[in-house]
Amino acid sequence: MSATDDPVVSPLLALGVAVLAISTSAILVRWSDAPNVVKALYRVTFTVGALAPLARRRGRGHPGIGRRDGLVAVAAGVLLAVHFVAWFESLDHTTVAASVTLVQAQPIFVVVGAWLLLGERVPRRGLVGIGVALVGMVGLSFAPTLGAAADPATLAGARYGNALALLGAVAAAGYVLTGRSLRRRLAVLPYVTVVYTACALVLLAVAVGRGHSLLAYPPHEWALFAAMALGPGVLGHTVVNWALGHVESHVVSVSLLGEPVGSTVLAALLLAEVPTAGTLVGGSVVLAGIYVTASARRTRERQ
Repeated sequence: MSATDDPVVSPLLALGVAVLAISTSAILVRWSDAPNVVKALYRVTFTVGALAPLARRRGRGHPGIGRRDGLVAVAAGVLLAVHFVAWFESLDHTTVAASVTLVQAQPIFVVVGAWLLLGERVPRRGLVGIGVALVGMVGLSFAPTLGAAADPATLAGARYGNALALLGAVAAAGYVLTGRSLRRRLAVLPYVTVVYTACALVLLAVAVGRGHSLLAYPPHEWALFAAMALGPGVLGHTVVNWALGHVESHVVSVSLLGEPVGSTVLAALLLAEVPTAGTLVGGSVVLAGIYVTASARRTRERQ
């Protein structure tokens, strides 16, 4: 199936599944004691391995990726590597709710980039939805860390972690915009194969450069690496890349704001990071913004 074929599955339904899968990522990262760049490396590498058989089967009889598109896909892979390194590191310094929410600040950058680079017009209702979601994101981000104000060291660490999450958001926005420009004409599997391979090579270079071991990990760590790949990797980011061929980039980005809500709930259940009242209110506002933006797309399609 090409990028322009009518989808068999509703892109909005697929995005819902992807958000649920991606919401497990922060929990899996927290559970692993491996270096952050190694976690990211094996998440991406195992994702490539899981998709390789399907990519080979679907790739028969289809033209390959041209040189220019290949270079753009490699650039997307580099941006994805930056996103992973910054975000995984942020989880060591701030709460899951703050880190995951701030890394999804990408709609701010995606909307501007899509307007400047891709010529996409954002409906007024979509802009309202993004604004509502971002207001909720602010509340969801900072409510869990307000109690750290009495401890300067903890507060400084939280601010550093939050800054890393924002860096991850900028890189993710570039990754989404790059993917949108290519997914208009490329099938998802050839595209993600190039992107994930480039990302894995960058992460491998960083891991080796930092002197990290690549193999000396216990079985439970390898199980976590595989879970990161099959859940957030295959069912999460790969489905998001597929959806980019069928919906606008700002809709995808705002839909991903559902990740902080899912991750916050999982953190409360599995990591004992109980959300505050502000966290619950912020999460509700985020979901409202997602609904407004998604409904704006459906309204425009009916016109």
